[in-house]
Amino acid sequence: MNQIDLSGRNAVVTGGARGIGYAIAQRLLQSGASVSVWDVDPEAAAEAKAGLSEHGTVDTQTVELTDADAVAAATEGTISALGHIDILCNNAGIAGGNYKTWEYPVEEFRRVIDVDLNAVFICCRAVVPHMRERGYGRIINTASIAGKEGNPNASAYSAAKAGVIGLTKSLGKELAPDGICVNCFTPAVIQTDILKQITQQHIDYMLSKIPMGRFGEVEEAGALVAWLASEDCSFTTGGVFDLSGGRATY
Repeated sequence: MNQIDLSGRNAVVTGGARGIGYAIAQRLLQSGASVSVWDVDPEAAAEAKAGLSEHGTVDTQTVELTDADAVAAATEGTISALGHIDILCNNAGIAGGNYKTWEYPVEEFRRVIDVDLNAVFICCRAVVPHMRERGYGRIINTASIAGKEGNPNASAYSAAKAGVIGLTKSLGKELAPDGICVNCFTPAVIQTDILKQITQQHIDYMLSKIPMGRFGEVEEAGALVAWLASEDCSFTTGGVFDLSGGRATY
């Protein structure tokens, strides 16, 4: 493992109790950061804390990320526990079902947009003022190749992740003078529990698009995010970093 120095930095990882979020939290801890895991599932968060604590200081906050008041409370809770927030990793998300767009249940479409896009905005809205006061910050958003290319039968997810890319670029420009870098990464299929939410047919379709012929590993996501969270990432903001095994075409 290549060493990235995050000593003295404090990070929030949303959806950090499992999957990509857990791997991100682990890699940040291994790089010297303290981590606050924000998750809607208190039992999963507690289990994650037990596993992650061997690597460093871990705080947990139980929070519904689509609730602005709950996110504000989690922000204050993290600051109280760790002292400040340097890094925000907006990672939590849901896949939604697989439907033709004209058959997509309206409430399910809205829920996917709420969790995958609106929650990213709400978390940024809560944490950015704190970062601006300190004159430093790194924000890393988990987008998706689907947000670039649009996966068939996954219009809600694709639209939400396209929104995350646009939000990242807007916020990156707004915060460029403030010592805060905002970037996102766009994974193709990574083997996590989110695959349980979608059909095998859709999984096979996504895998067929990857020239490397394999799924990504959560540790590969953690490695990329660790650099984006570091001081070395100092002249890159509003960027989109592909993690796609060659699938990305632009």
